[in-house]
Amino acid sequence: MLPTEPLQLHHSWPIVERGVRLSHGVLDVGYHPGLLDDGPFCCDLAANTLAWSDSTFALFGLPTGSTPVRDVVLPMYRPDSRSALERLRAHAIRHRRGFTIDTEVDAPGQPLRWIRIVAVPEVERGRAVRLRGVHQDVTHEYR
Repeated sequence: MLPTEPLQLHHSWPIVERGVRLSHGVLDVGYHPGLLDDGPFCCDLAANTLAWSDSTFALFGLPTGSTPVRDVVLPMYRPDSRSALERLRAHAIRHRRGFTIDTEVDAPGQPLRWIRIVAVPEVERGRAVRLRGVHQDVTHEYR
């Protein structure tokens, strides 16, 4: 099923409901090492820094071990995808909700691809402090 334009905000789910924090499940990479083979990532919201797995570096065509910088990575998302991602990310952080979205990425030296992002905020003392999740290449679903 091809997405409609502009991209929809695909899915959002609560992390906190009726005062109870819900489990992160398999997105909590720290508790399930090796389970997520696609591209685990973490974004520290206070410092706006990224930590990526080797497979995430490969998806974006960046050298493994380099320091991913959000201001460098964001322009790789096609404009409609970037806009939708930023809106959903802000909503997830503000309302402490997990999300899923398919985005179109045009990384230098890489083929145009569709990347599914599944992310969940880590909440400390009622405030989102990090986003953790995975990047999955889902280009085959859009051909």
